Amino acid sequence: MPDRPFTESLKQTTPLPNQRWQIYPQKTQLAQKLALETNLSPIISQLLINRGIDTPKAAQEFLEPESLVLPPPLEEFPDLAISVELLENAIASQTKIAICGDYDADGMTSTALLLRSLRTLGAQVDYAIPSRMHEGYGINKRIVEEFHTEGVGLILTVDNGISAFEPVARARELGLAIIITDHHDIPQKLPPANAILNPKLIAESSPYRGIAGVGVAYVLAVSLAQQLGETKGLIRPMLALFTLGTIADLAPLTGVNRRWVKRGLQHLPKSNLAGVQALIQVAGVQARGEDTETRGHGDTGKEFSASPRLPVPASSPKSLKPEDIGFRLGPRINAIGRIGNPQTVIELLTTDDMGVALERAMQCEQINISRQQMCEQIEQEAIAVVETLYVTSLQQHRVLVIVQPNWHHGVIGIVASRLVERYGVPVFIGTYEDEQHIRGSARGIPEFDVFAALEYSHDLLGKFGGHKAAGGFSLPAENLQTLRSRLIEFANGCLELQHLKPLLKIDAEINLSQINHQLYQQLDALHPCGIDNPDPVFWTPNVQVIEQQIVGKGHIKLTIAQTIDGQQYRIKAIAWRWRDYFRLPSRLDVAYKLRNNHFNGNTTIEVELVGARLPIQLQEFLVSPPTSSTTTFEYNQRQYSCGFYKNGLAAELRIKNPEGKILAMQLGQPNALLGTNRQDAKEIDISQPQYDNIIQAALQALSISSAES
Repeated sequence: MPDRPFTESLKQTTPLPNQRWQIYPQKTQLAQKLALETNLSPIISQLLINRGIDTPKAAQEFLEPESLVLPPPLEEFPDLAISVELLENAIASQTKIAICGDYDADGMTSTALLLRSLRTLGAQVDYAIPSRMHEGYGINKRIVEEFHTEGVGLILTVDNGISAFEPVARARELGLAIIITDHHDIPQKLPPANAILNPKLIAESSPYRGIAGVGVAYVLAVSLAQQLGETKGLIRPMLALFTLGTIADLAPLTGVNRRWVKRGLQHLPKSNLAGVQALIQVAGVQARGEDTETRGHGDTGKEFSASPRLPVPASSPKSLKPEDIGFRLGPRINAIGRIGNPQTVIELLTTDDMGVALERAMQCEQINISRQQMCEQIEQEAIAVVETLYVTSLQQHRVLVIVQPNWHHGVIGIVASRLVERYGVPVFIGTYEDEQHIRGSARGIPEFDVFAALEYSHDLLGKFGGHKAAGGFSLPAENLQTLRSRLIEFANGCLELQHLKPLLKIDAEINLSQINHQLYQQLDALHPCGIDNPDPVFWTPNVQVIEQQIVGKGHIKLTIAQTIDGQQYRIKAIAWRWRDYFRLPSRLDVAYKLRNNHFNGNTTIEVELVGARLPIQLQEFLVSPPTSSTTTFEYNQRQYSCGFYKNGLAAELRIKNPEGKILAMQLGQPNALLGTNRQDAKEIDISQPQYDNIIQAALQALSISSAES
């Protein structure tokens, strides 16, 4: 072996995602028992156990949500009866009703849902949505006073209002009745409304606890329709809007959300709402599966009763998936609220004219393209600021507070989420409205409560609101440095250093040989997946990266392989937005979700990478390389020598063949040098099988040699 470092020209090690893996303990005996009792496969049983479902009864209610016996909402929501009475009286007397909505997907679908239902029920109703650019979130005094001037007698807030004490007090002072429907966290002082409907005010055990703003609107509208005996033709349109808003708002897909969303996803492809059909067409979304109708879901007026004998279809019905809404339909709706005029979406979702619907859907499409470009630009600018000013202090501060001028506050929330994903700390991001005022968005990590952090800083803020995972706020610009210090203080009080890596929860280890259509179909029983019922995540150790390339806007398309009993199993993979990790090392532990790829009439199973790390053996060598270790080994009936040698601060693995050629590399890198001396050495890709196999044989020999010494 040569004395001087052989790989001086090798690239620096490419970073991998900075994650902490949490692999669920595999409860094999319990999974086997549950599998026998429910006629499920053990792997599905293990996934249910991971989600806290470990009895046959709980499994049945989860897998067949129509069998869930729902308590009447009137028993769950203390103010629902008075809310229905107020609306019933307003309809009977033709009192003007005004809806105050919000400009996100939840708020706009809630507004459209109540507009359609109240108009169908004979109400005189209109709406207003505050300007994101000029007023920010929630009902305000201007809107209240404008409603009063227009002769409105009853105000109905949707997806906002729970923190709007002064505007609500002003409405009551002017003699207006007001019903608040909201789902955001409860402030210390409730506003003086006539009625408040908020799932955060009901028992945590209630199946209605996780509904979003559109869920509250749905409960109110259905309850009112049932009271008036006018449910025919109302339920399905409202269910479509409920499904759009619930998924787009990242509401938990448990309890009634799971039941109604599963039902709604089946109805959406054949919805009679012109706006929904136009949006599906423009977004290019296609329903898949057999066109089978789930029975018992009509406009029966029994929306809150159970269907205990409802059979589970033998095959997947023709349906949309939550990701069709989360990544295709939802962003097109949200884009309007972020940088456009919410009236576009309200008209889209309330019109019965297909021509108008297609025109509005195309406007959503164009605005969404602009939103994507804006997000990309702001994200790159934000990363540059963080890398320049804050990256070295993140572990000490444990929160990122970044404010810059000339950013569009309609999209900074998206950028905040991307920064959380990149840096693993809570992010508070803002932009200047003018020289004196800042408006911002916040996104958290599991161990950090955003709403609690905002309340902790309430004396420095103007308006604020949100929940555990996300929030919005405004503040005088002069308070920025004090706010940063306050948030650092809060973050240091609740976050440990180990929390400052994105958490990846992994369900189970499987081999690539187990990935097939049968497994994918079994997983379909868990759908719809989303918040609190995540897509199953599997992991496979020590796979080989066969090929990789950058595609699209910074995604890595690759092929991974695993050899089992002499047979190699390969599968295609995609890693979204992983360009910073290109090129990936030749050997990895990978974590992934399973995906169907439909192309040219063929369906194949692929994997979507969500995590990667060096195999444990390589991690151990990199942390404590045996720099003096050398040994010999036999490979393909030929004798080789190998060893670790010091190369600056890193350890270098060198393998020498009988002819004197040396393969030299630093572990974790995709490339190596091969030659008899430095002059004729060439750089090679060690993911090729002939190199990868001999490297694995050398590492195994060194591991055995190290253990014996």
